[in-house]
Amino acid sequence: QDETGAYLIDRDPTYFGPILNYLRHGKLIINKELAEEGVLEEAEFYNIASLVRLVKERIRDNENRTSQGPVKHVYRVLQCQEEELTQMVSTMSDGWKFEQLISIGSSYNYGNEDQAEFLCVVSRELNNSTNGIVKEPSEKAKVRHLLRCIDSSSSRQ
Repeated sequence: QDETGAYLIDRDPTYFGPILNYLRHGKLIINKELAEEGVLEEAEFYNIASLVRLVKERIRDNENRTSQGPVKHVYRVLQCQEEELTQMVSTMSDGWKFEQLISIGSSYNYGNEDQAEFLCVVSRELNNSTNGIVKEPSEKAKVRHLLRCIDSSSSRQ
């Protein structure tokens, strides 16, 4: 403690940034260049139990991710009309996520109106088991996908 009553804490300021931001807004944000173990040491030094748990979880998750090998993705390209686009994106499930939307113009004429056509690119991360066998989607997911394909093809006829 100095003459003004201020305390000097001689710690690495590099690792204090994530601590300070966590205290400000409750989210753990760590730059990729920063070692999570250093942030953990600081969280333990300042005795911030909730932050210690978060950093330990992140370290454990990263270790699990790297032990599984490189992440693999499956991509699908779905053709849809403008009116189907919202429903298709909102009903994606089982880990599928939207990647890109490509307009391919309009090739069909329904009545007096042209319908804009799109290719929608979606992807899903493959979940590899420890013995290298890729886990198949659940039966429920397969049925949902099949129903979407049938619905999509019947609406174009």
